[in-house]
Amino acid sequence: MRPHTLSEAARRLMTEPLDKVIPEFLDGFYSASGPAAQVEMLRETPALTGTARTDALLGAIAEYLTKQLRLGVAPAWSSDPARTLDQPWHTTTSTAPGMIEYLTFASPAEFRHRNIFTEEEPLRRARGPR
Repeated sequence: MRPHTLSEAARRLMTEPLDKVIPEFLDGFYSASGPAAQVEMLRETPALTGTARTDALLGAIAEYLTKQLRLGVAPAWSSDPARTLDQPWHTTTSTAPGMIEYLTFASPAEFRHRNIFTEEEPLRRARGPR
């Protein structure tokens, strides 16, 4: 069953893999009944998971979705300093300098300012907005 909120997704991340939980959340988010429902899915503060990368990623997801879908102001919890990494995280297994450079420059601001470097459309899903 899909997580109904990002906070619920964070709880599931304690026992389930990131590459399963986040896509399930996104599918539910993109198919929500409208902007008010989407805002509600981001409202509740997710508990910190104890994994810095995951905690920063959750903040980036909330801010990115809010801005991309013009849902208003990102939830205040997404700006918590605990949601920013001390060291850069390039979300690839490749160590090729070209790949690192691409991620560094392609990463959306909502991810980049948290020290997360990823592709230009990191939350792309088949059901997502076009």
